[in-house]
Amino acid sequence: MEGSASWVRSLMSMELVSGPVPAVAYALGAAGLVLLIVWQALRDDRRLLFGQAMAAVGGGALGLLTAWLISDGIMVFGVSLGWPVIFTAAAGCATVGFAIATAVRAHRLRRVIAVLMVPVLLVCTGLRIDAIYGEYQTLGALFNYSPYRSVDSAGLKDASISVAQWRKLAEDGELPSMPDHGTTYSQHIDNSHSGFRARDALVWMPPAALSETPPRLPVLILLAGQPGSPGRAMSASGIATLLDDYAAAHDGLAPIVVSPDQNGADTINSLCADTTKHGKAETYLTRDVPDWIRAHLPASANTKDWAIGGFSQGGTCSTQLAPRHPDLFGTMIAVDGEIAPTDGGVDHLVASYFGGDRAKYEEQVPVNAIAAHAPSDQAAVLAAGENDTASVANVRTIGKAAREAGMDTVTLEVPGTGHDWHAVNATLQAALPWWCARIGLGATHKTWSDYTRLKVIR
Repeated sequence: MEGSASWVRSLMSMELVSGPVPAVAYALGAAGLVLLIVWQALRDDRRLLFGQAMAAVGGGALGLLTAWLISDGIMVFGVSLGWPVIFTAAAGCATVGFAIATAVRAHRLRRVIAVLMVPVLLVCTGLRIDAIYGEYQTLGALFNYSPYRSVDSAGLKDASISVAQWRKLAEDGELPSMPDHGTTYSQHIDNSHSGFRARDALVWMPPAALSETPPRLPVLILLAGQPGSPGRAMSASGIATLLDDYAAAHDGLAPIVVSPDQNGADTINSLCADTTKHGKAETYLTRDVPDWIRAHLPASANTKDWAIGGFSQGGTCSTQLAPRHPDLFGTMIAVDGEIAPTDGGVDHLVASYFGGDRAKYEEQVPVNAIAAHAPSDQAAVLAAGENDTASVANVRTIGKAAREAGMDTVTLEVPGTGHDWHAVNATLQAALPWWCARIGLGATHKTWSDYTRLKVIR
Protein backbone atom coordinates (compact mmCIF):
# COMPACT_ATOMS: atom_id res chain seq x y z
CA MET A 1 0.00 0.00 0.00
CA GLU A 2 2.81 2.42 0.87
CA GLY A 3 4.50 1.69 -2.47
CA SER A 4 1.25 2.37 -4.30
CA ALA A 5 0.71 5.64 -2.41
CA SER A 6 4.29 6.70 -3.18
CA TRP A 7 3.72 5.99 -6.89
CA VAL A 8 0.55 8.10 -6.88
CA ARG A 9 2.34 10.98 -5.13
CA SER A 10 5.15 10.84 -7.69
CA LEU A 11 2.67 10.85 -10.56
CA MET A 12 0.65 13.71 -9.13
CA SER A 13 3.81 15.78 -8.54
CA MET A 14 4.77 15.75 -12.23
CA GLU A 15 5.21 19.34 -13.42
CA LEU A 16 2.98 20.67 -16.19
CA VAL A 17 4.32 24.20 -16.73
CA SER A 18 7.93 23.11 -17.24
CA GLY A 19 9.94 19.93 -17.21
CA PRO A 20 9.70 16.69 -19.19
CA VAL A 21 5.90 16.48 -19.59
CA PRO A 22 5.43 19.61 -21.73
CA ALA A 23 8.79 19.03 -23.44
CA VAL A 24 7.78 15.53 -24.58
CA ALA A 25 4.28 16.67 -25.59
CA TYR A 26 5.61 19.58 -27.67
CA ALA A 27 8.24 17.34 -29.27
CA LEU A 28 5.62 14.73 -30.24
CA GLY A 29 3.28 17.40 -31.59
CA ALA A 30 5.97 19.06 -33.67
CA ALA A 31 7.37 15.75 -34.97
CA GLY A 32 3.91 14.52 -35.95
CA LEU A 33 3.03 17.70 -37.82
CA VAL A 34 6.38 17.77 -39.65
CA LEU A 35 5.98 14.12 -40.62
CA LEU A 36 2.48 14.66 -42.03
CA ILE A 37 3.51 17.81 -43.92
CA VAL A 38 6.65 16.23 -45.44
CA TRP A 39 4.76 13.08 -46.33
CA GLN A 40 2.10 15.18 -48.00
CA ALA A 41 4.72 17.20 -49.93
CA LEU A 42 6.32 14.03 -51.25
CA ARG A 43 2.99 12.67 -52.51
CA ASP A 44 2.09 15.99 -54.17
CA ASP A 45 -1.67 15.40 -53.72
CA ARG A 46 -3.03 18.90 -54.37
CA ARG A 47 -6.64 18.03 -53.56
CA LEU A 48 -5.66 16.77 -50.12
CA LEU A 49 -3.31 19.71 -49.63
CA PHE A 50 -6.15 22.15 -50.39
CA GLY A 51 -8.44 20.34 -47.95
CA GLN A 52 -5.77 20.40 -45.23
CA ALA A 53 -5.15 24.11 -45.75
CA MET A 54 -8.85 24.96 -45.63
CA ALA A 55 -9.36 22.84 -42.50
CA ALA A 56 -6.42 24.54 -40.80
CA VAL A 57 -7.66 28.03 -41.73
CA GLY A 58 -11.24 27.20 -40.76
CA GLY A 59 -10.18 25.58 -37.48
CA GLY A 60 -7.95 28.51 -36.63
CA ALA A 61 -10.66 31.05 -37.40
CA LEU A 62 -13.22 29.10 -35.36
CA GLY A 63 -10.80 28.80 -32.45
CA LEU A 64 -9.97 32.50 -32.62
CA LEU A 65 -13.64 33.52 -32.67
CA THR A 66 -14.65 31.10 -29.90
CA ALA A 67 -11.76 32.09 -27.63
CA TRP A 68 -12.44 35.78 -28.23
CA LEU A 69 -16.16 35.37 -27.46
CA ILE A 70 -15.38 33.48 -24.24
CA SER A 71 -12.70 36.00 -23.31
CA ASP A 72 -13.89 39.44 -24.39
CA GLY A 73 -17.32 39.00 -25.95
CA ILE A 74 -19.38 37.14 -23.36
CA MET A 75 -16.58 37.29 -20.74
CA VAL A 76 -17.47 33.89 -19.29
CA PHE A 77 -14.80 34.20 -16.58
CA GLY A 78 -15.49 37.85 -15.82
CA VAL A 79 -12.05 38.90 -17.12
CA SER A 80 -10.28 38.86 -20.47
CA LEU A 81 -8.20 35.75 -21.13
CA GLY A 82 -5.65 37.87 -22.98
CA TRP A 83 -4.42 37.70 -26.57
CA PRO A 84 -1.65 35.15 -25.89
CA VAL A 85 -4.31 32.67 -24.78
CA ILE A 86 -6.65 33.56 -27.64
CA PHE A 87 -3.91 33.12 -30.25
CA THR A 88 -2.77 29.86 -28.64
CA ALA A 89 -6.32 28.50 -28.82
CA ALA A 90 -6.52 29.55 -32.47
CA ALA A 91 -3.21 27.89 -33.31
CA GLY A 92 -4.27 24.72 -31.52
CA CYS A 93 -7.56 24.57 -33.42
CA ALA A 94 -5.71 25.17 -36.71
CA THR A 95 -3.34 22.25 -36.15
CA VAL A 96 -6.19 19.98 -35.01
CA GLY A 97 -8.14 20.97 -38.15
CA PHE A 98 -5.14 20.03 -40.27
CA ALA A 99 -4.86 16.65 -38.53
CA ILE A 100 -8.58 15.89 -38.88
CA ALA A 101 -8.56 16.77 -42.59
CA THR A 102 -5.59 14.45 -43.08
CA ALA A 103 -7.33 11.62 -41.19
CA VAL A 104 -10.46 11.97 -43.32
CA ARG A 105 -8.73 11.96 -46.72
CA ALA A 106 -5.51 9.99 -46.16
CA HIS A 107 -5.10 6.20 -46.03
CA ARG A 108 -3.54 3.55 -43.83
CA LEU A 109 -0.53 4.66 -41.80
CA ARG A 110 -0.99 8.37 -42.46
CA ARG A 111 -4.58 8.14 -41.23
CA VAL A 112 -3.47 6.37 -38.05
CA ILE A 113 -0.79 9.00 -37.39
CA ALA A 114 -3.25 11.86 -38.06
CA VAL A 115 -5.84 10.36 -35.68
CA LEU A 116 -3.22 9.94 -32.95
CA MET A 117 -2.10 13.52 -33.48
CA VAL A 118 -5.48 15.00 -32.53
CA PRO A 119 -5.25 14.28 -28.76
CA VAL A 120 -1.53 15.11 -28.78
CA LEU A 121 -2.21 18.53 -30.30
CA LEU A 122 -5.08 19.18 -27.89
CA VAL A 123 -2.78 18.35 -24.96
CA CYS A 124 -0.07 20.65 -26.37
CA THR A 125 -2.59 23.49 -26.65
CA GLY A 126 -3.81 22.94 -23.11
CA LEU A 127 -0.27 22.81 -21.74
CA ARG A 128 0.68 26.01 -23.52
CA ILE A 129 -2.38 27.85 -22.18
CA ASP A 130 -1.60 26.52 -18.71
CA ALA A 131 1.98 27.77 -19.06
CA ILE A 132 0.66 31.24 -19.91
CA TYR A 133 -1.51 31.29 -16.78
CA GLY A 134 0.69 29.23 -14.48
CA GLU A 135 -2.49 27.89 -12.84
CA TYR A 136 -1.94 24.10 -12.80
CA GLN A 137 1.69 23.61 -11.81
CA THR A 138 1.43 19.85 -11.36
CA LEU A 139 -0.76 16.97 -12.51
CA GLY A 140 -2.14 16.80 -8.97
CA ALA A 141 -3.29 20.42 -9.16
CA LEU A 142 -5.32 19.51 -12.23
CA PHE A 143 -7.30 16.98 -10.18
CA ASN A 144 -7.29 18.89 -6.85
CA TYR A 145 -5.14 16.09 -5.43
CA SER A 146 -3.78 16.84 -1.97
CA PRO A 147 -0.86 14.75 -0.65
CA TYR A 148 -0.68 16.67 2.62
CA ARG A 149 -1.39 15.40 6.10
CA SER A 150 -3.50 17.30 8.61
CA VAL A 151 -2.12 20.03 10.84
CA ASP A 152 -3.69 18.15 13.73
CA SER A 153 -1.20 15.32 13.15
CA ALA A 154 1.86 17.60 13.13
CA GLY A 155 2.23 17.94 16.90
CA LEU A 156 2.74 21.71 16.76
CA LYS A 157 3.78 23.47 19.95
CA ASP A 158 2.18 26.64 21.31
CA ALA A 159 4.00 29.89 20.63
CA SER A 160 6.18 30.52 23.66
CA ILE A 161 8.52 33.38 22.72
CA SER A 162 8.56 36.57 20.66
CA VAL A 163 10.36 37.09 17.37
CA ALA A 164 12.85 39.32 19.21
CA GLN A 165 13.63 36.51 21.66
CA TRP A 166 14.06 34.09 18.74
CA ARG A 167 16.58 36.46 17.18
CA LYS A 168 18.47 36.64 20.46
CA LEU A 169 18.67 32.86 20.52
CA ALA A 170 20.04 32.98 16.98
CA GLU A 171 22.69 35.54 17.97
CA ASP A 172 23.74 33.32 20.86
CA GLY A 173 23.79 30.20 18.70
CA GLU A 174 21.09 28.60 20.81
CA LEU A 175 18.25 28.12 18.34
CA PRO A 176 16.19 24.96 18.88
CA SER A 177 16.34 22.25 16.24
CA MET A 178 14.03 22.72 13.28
CA PRO A 179 13.68 21.41 9.72
CA ASP A 180 15.55 23.02 6.82
CA HIS A 181 12.32 23.74 4.96
CA GLY A 182 8.73 24.64 5.73
CA THR A 183 5.92 22.09 5.49
CA THR A 184 2.49 22.25 3.86
CA TYR A 185 -0.51 20.70 5.59
CA SER A 186 -4.16 20.16 4.74
CA GLN A 187 -6.85 21.13 7.22
CA HIS A 188 -10.61 21.19 7.59
CA ILE A 189 -11.55 24.43 9.35
CA ASP A 190 -14.64 24.42 11.53
CA ASN A 191 -17.47 26.67 10.29
CA SER A 192 -19.42 27.02 13.54
CA HIS A 193 -19.95 30.80 13.15
CA SER A 194 -20.80 30.90 9.45
CA GLY A 195 -22.11 27.50 8.44
CA PHE A 196 -20.24 28.08 5.16
CA ARG A 197 -19.43 24.86 3.30
CA ALA A 198 -15.78 25.22 2.40
CA ARG A 199 -13.28 22.74 1.02
CA ASP A 200 -10.21 21.94 3.10
CA ALA A 201 -7.64 24.68 3.56
CA LEU A 202 -3.89 24.39 3.04
CA VAL A 203 -1.44 25.65 5.66
CA TRP A 204 2.27 26.34 5.15
CA MET A 205 4.37 26.39 8.31
CA PRO A 206 7.90 27.88 8.28
CA PRO A 207 10.81 26.05 9.95
CA ALA A 208 10.65 28.20 13.13
CA ALA A 209 6.99 27.24 13.63
CA LEU A 210 7.94 23.55 13.58
CA SER A 211 10.48 23.85 16.42
CA GLU A 212 9.94 22.92 20.06
CA THR A 213 9.72 26.61 21.05
CA PRO A 214 8.06 28.42 18.13
CA PRO A 215 7.85 32.21 18.18
CA ARG A 216 4.64 34.16 17.60
CA LEU A 217 4.63 34.55 13.81
CA PRO A 218 2.79 36.77 11.32
CA VAL A 219 0.01 35.27 9.22
CA LEU A 220 -0.84 35.64 5.54
CA ILE A 221 -4.25 34.47 4.36
CA LEU A 222 -3.88 33.63 0.65
CA LEU A 223 -6.91 33.35 -1.65
CA ALA A 224 -7.11 31.72 -5.08
CA GLY A 225 -9.12 33.06 -7.99
CA GLN A 226 -12.41 31.64 -9.24
CA PRO A 227 -12.35 28.97 -10.54
CA GLY A 228 -9.62 27.97 -8.15
CA SER A 229 -8.78 26.15 -4.94
CA PRO A 230 -6.41 26.39 -1.96
CA GLY A 231 -4.14 23.85 -3.63
CA ARG A 232 -3.80 25.90 -6.79
CA ALA A 233 -3.24 29.09 -4.79
CA MET A 234 -0.31 27.50 -2.97
CA SER A 235 1.29 25.78 -5.96
CA ALA A 236 0.67 28.38 -8.67
CA SER A 237 1.87 31.30 -6.55
CA GLY A 238 5.15 29.57 -5.73
CA ILE A 239 4.85 30.99 -2.24
CA ALA A 240 6.35 28.01 -0.40
CA THR A 241 9.60 28.32 -2.38
CA LEU A 242 9.71 32.08 -1.87
CA LEU A 243 9.23 31.77 1.88
CA ASP A 244 11.63 28.84 2.21
CA ASP A 245 14.27 31.10 0.68
CA TYR A 246 13.25 33.89 3.05
CA ALA A 247 13.40 31.60 6.09
CA ALA A 248 16.84 30.32 5.07
CA ALA A 249 18.12 33.91 5.24
CA HIS A 250 16.29 34.78 8.49
CA ASP A 251 17.08 31.98 10.96
CA GLY A 252 13.99 29.95 10.03
CA LEU A 253 11.60 32.88 10.45
CA ALA A 254 8.85 33.45 7.88
CA PRO A 255 5.10 34.11 7.95
CA ILE A 256 2.58 31.32 8.38
CA VAL A 257 0.46 31.01 5.23
CA VAL A 258 -3.14 29.80 5.37
CA SER A 259 -5.04 29.33 2.12
CA PRO A 260 -8.72 28.80 2.94
CA ASP A 261 -11.45 28.06 0.43
CA GLN A 262 -13.59 31.16 -0.07
CA ASN A 263 -16.02 29.68 -2.61
CA GLY A 264 -16.84 26.06 -1.81
CA ALA A 265 -16.47 24.85 -5.41
CA ASP A 266 -14.86 25.89 -8.68
CA THR A 267 -18.26 26.80 -10.12
CA ILE A 268 -19.27 29.09 -7.22
CA ASN A 269 -18.41 32.75 -6.73
CA SER A 270 -19.23 33.59 -3.12
CA LEU A 271 -18.11 37.24 -3.57
CA CYS A 272 -16.38 36.68 -0.19
CA ALA A 273 -19.49 38.26 1.28
CA ASP A 274 -22.42 37.14 3.40
CA THR A 275 -25.11 36.64 0.76
CA THR A 276 -28.49 35.04 0.33
CA LYS A 277 -27.16 32.99 -2.60
CA HIS A 278 -24.04 31.24 -1.32
CA GLY A 279 -24.02 31.72 2.44
CA LYS A 280 -21.77 33.54 4.87
CA ALA A 281 -18.37 33.49 3.15
CA GLU A 282 -17.26 36.74 4.81
CA THR A 283 -18.06 35.42 8.27
CA TYR A 284 -16.17 32.23 7.47
CA LEU A 285 -13.07 34.14 6.35
CA THR A 286 -13.11 36.73 9.13
CA ARG A 287 -14.32 34.68 12.10
CA ASP A 288 -14.06 30.92 11.59
CA VAL A 289 -10.68 30.95 9.85
CA PRO A 290 -8.97 33.45 12.22
CA ASP A 291 -10.42 31.70 15.26
CA TRP A 292 -9.00 28.37 14.09
CA ILE A 293 -5.60 29.94 13.36
CA ARG A 294 -5.37 31.51 16.80
CA ALA A 295 -6.39 28.26 18.49
CA HIS A 296 -4.10 25.89 16.60
CA LEU A 297 -1.10 27.76 15.17
CA PRO A 298 1.74 29.79 16.73
CA ALA A 299 0.32 33.02 15.35
CA SER A 300 0.86 36.61 16.43
CA ALA A 301 -2.08 38.30 18.13
CA ASN A 302 -1.10 41.69 16.72
CA THR A 303 -3.40 42.90 13.92
CA LYS A 304 -0.49 44.57 12.13
CA ASP A 305 1.12 41.15 11.73
CA TRP A 306 -1.79 39.75 9.70
CA ALA A 307 -2.23 40.19 5.95
CA ILE A 308 -4.68 38.98 3.34
CA GLY A 309 -3.78 38.53 -0.30
CA GLY A 310 -4.98 36.88 -3.45
CA PHE A 311 -5.25 36.67 -7.22
CA SER A 312 -8.16 37.70 -9.46
CA GLN A 313 -11.34 37.06 -7.45
CA GLY A 314 -9.09 36.40 -4.47
CA GLY A 315 -7.49 39.79 -5.05
CA THR A 316 -10.89 41.43 -5.15
CA CYS A 317 -11.77 39.68 -1.89
CA SER A 318 -8.58 41.03 -0.31
CA THR A 319 -9.43 44.63 -1.19
CA GLN A 320 -12.95 44.10 0.17
CA LEU A 321 -12.12 42.34 3.41
CA ALA A 322 -8.99 44.15 4.57
CA PRO A 323 -10.53 47.64 4.77
CA ARG A 324 -13.79 46.23 6.16
CA HIS A 325 -11.89 44.44 8.94
CA PRO A 326 -9.04 46.69 10.08
CA ASP A 327 -9.24 44.94 13.46
CA LEU A 328 -8.01 41.77 11.73
CA PHE A 329 -5.77 42.69 8.79
CA GLY A 330 -2.91 45.17 8.76
CA THR A 331 -1.97 44.64 5.10
CA MET A 332 -3.58 43.60 1.82
CA ILE A 333 -1.71 42.20 -1.19
CA ALA A 334 -3.95 41.97 -4.26
CA VAL A 335 -3.02 40.97 -7.81
CA ASP A 336 -5.30 41.38 -10.85
CA GLY A 337 -8.34 42.12 -8.70
CA GLU A 338 -11.57 43.60 -9.98
CA ILE A 339 -12.93 47.06 -9.26
CA ALA A 340 -15.94 45.48 -7.51
CA PRO A 341 -17.40 42.04 -6.74
CA THR A 342 -18.67 40.69 -10.05
CA ASP A 343 -21.05 37.97 -11.19
CA GLY A 344 -23.06 39.31 -14.12
CA GLY A 345 -24.55 42.80 -14.12
CA VAL A 346 -24.84 44.85 -10.95
CA ASP A 347 -28.66 44.76 -10.91
CA HIS A 348 -28.64 40.97 -11.24
CA LEU A 349 -25.95 40.66 -8.57
CA VAL A 350 -27.82 42.90 -6.12
CA ALA A 351 -31.04 40.94 -6.62
CA SER A 352 -29.54 37.44 -6.46
CA TYR A 353 -26.87 37.95 -3.78
CA PHE A 354 -28.15 40.74 -1.55
CA GLY A 355 -31.92 40.35 -1.67
CA GLY A 356 -32.28 43.57 -3.66
CA ASP A 357 -30.44 45.67 -1.07
CA ARG A 358 -28.13 47.88 -3.15
CA ALA A 359 -26.50 49.35 -0.04
CA LYS A 360 -25.19 45.92 1.02
CA TYR A 361 -23.54 45.52 -2.37
CA GLU A 362 -22.01 49.00 -2.27
CA GLU A 363 -20.42 48.21 1.10
CA GLN A 364 -18.45 45.44 -0.61
CA VAL A 365 -17.01 47.67 -3.37
CA PRO A 366 -13.32 48.16 -2.42
CA VAL A 367 -13.14 51.94 -2.90
CA ASN A 368 -16.31 52.33 -0.81
CA ALA A 369 -15.00 50.03 1.91
CA ILE A 370 -11.71 51.94 2.02
CA ALA A 371 -13.46 55.32 2.25
CA ALA A 372 -15.88 54.07 4.92
CA HIS A 373 -13.01 53.09 7.23
CA ALA A 374 -10.67 56.03 6.58
CA PRO A 375 -8.33 57.20 7.92
CA SER A 376 -6.40 53.94 8.00
CA ASP A 377 -2.92 52.88 9.09
CA GLN A 378 -3.13 49.71 6.99
CA ALA A 379 -0.77 48.93 4.10
CA ALA A 380 -1.63 47.90 0.55
CA VAL A 381 0.32 46.31 -2.30
CA LEU A 382 -1.81 46.37 -5.45
CA ALA A 383 -0.49 44.84 -8.67
CA ALA A 384 -1.62 43.79 -12.13
CA GLY A 385 -0.11 42.11 -15.15
CA GLU A 386 0.87 44.62 -17.84
CA ASN A 387 -1.32 42.99 -20.50
CA ASP A 388 -4.38 42.90 -18.24
CA THR A 389 -5.25 46.52 -18.92
CA ALA A 390 -8.54 46.40 -17.02
CA SER A 391 -6.77 45.23 -13.86
CA VAL A 392 -4.05 47.88 -14.30
CA ALA A 393 -6.81 50.50 -14.34
CA ASN A 394 -8.34 48.91 -11.23
CA VAL A 395 -4.98 49.10 -9.43
CA ARG A 396 -4.71 52.81 -10.18
CA THR A 397 -8.27 53.51 -8.97
CA ILE A 398 -8.12 51.43 -5.79
CA GLY A 399 -4.58 52.63 -5.11
CA LYS A 400 -5.69 56.25 -5.30
CA ALA A 401 -8.51 55.57 -2.81
CA ALA A 402 -6.09 53.76 -0.48
CA ARG A 403 -3.59 56.66 -0.51
CA GLU A 404 -6.36 59.17 0.17
CA ALA A 405 -7.38 57.03 3.16
CA GLY A 406 -3.85 57.26 4.55
CA MET A 407 -2.77 53.71 3.70
CA ASP A 408 0.91 52.97 3.04
CA THR A 409 0.27 52.02 -0.59
CA VAL A 410 2.37 50.58 -3.42
CA THR A 411 0.86 50.14 -6.89
CA LEU A 412 2.63 47.91 -9.39
CA GLU A 413 2.53 46.72 -12.99
CA VAL A 414 4.18 43.42 -13.91
CA PRO A 415 5.75 43.65 -17.39
CA GLY A 416 5.31 40.71 -19.75
CA THR A 417 2.43 39.17 -17.82
CA GLY A 418 -1.35 39.34 -17.98
CA HIS A 419 -4.15 37.99 -15.83
CA ASP A 420 -2.03 35.11 -14.60
CA TRP A 421 -0.13 33.58 -11.71
CA HIS A 422 3.22 34.73 -13.13
CA ALA A 423 2.15 38.24 -12.11
CA VAL A 424 1.37 36.91 -8.64
CA ASN A 425 4.76 35.25 -8.25
CA ALA A 426 6.62 38.37 -9.36
CA THR A 427 4.59 40.51 -6.95
CA LEU A 428 5.06 38.19 -3.98
CA GLN A 429 8.80 38.02 -4.58
CA ALA A 430 8.98 41.71 -3.66
CA ALA A 431 5.88 42.17 -1.50
CA LEU A 432 6.66 39.44 1.02
CA PRO A 433 10.04 40.83 2.19
CA TRP A 434 8.59 44.36 2.09
CA TRP A 435 5.70 43.29 4.34
CA CYS A 436 8.00 41.30 6.64
CA ALA A 437 10.28 44.33 7.03
CA ARG A 438 7.29 46.57 7.72
CA ILE A 439 6.09 44.38 10.58
CA GLY A 440 9.58 43.79 11.98
CA LEU A 441 10.03 40.12 11.09
CA GLY A 442 13.24 40.74 9.15
CA ALA A 443 15.05 43.54 7.39
CA THR A 444 15.40 43.90 3.63
CA HIS A 445 17.91 46.05 1.79
CA LYS A 446 15.98 46.04 -1.48
CA THR A 447 13.69 48.76 -2.78
CA TRP A 448 10.86 48.27 -5.25
CA SER A 449 13.07 49.49 -8.08
CA ASP A 450 15.51 46.64 -7.40
CA TYR A 451 12.96 44.11 -8.68
CA THR A 452 13.31 44.04 -12.47
CA ARG A 453 10.08 42.05 -12.88
CA LEU A 454 8.06 44.97 -11.47
CA LYS A 455 7.26 48.55 -12.43
CA VAL A 456 5.94 51.05 -9.88
CA ILE A 457 2.95 53.02 -11.21
CA ARG A 458 0.56 55.66 -9.90
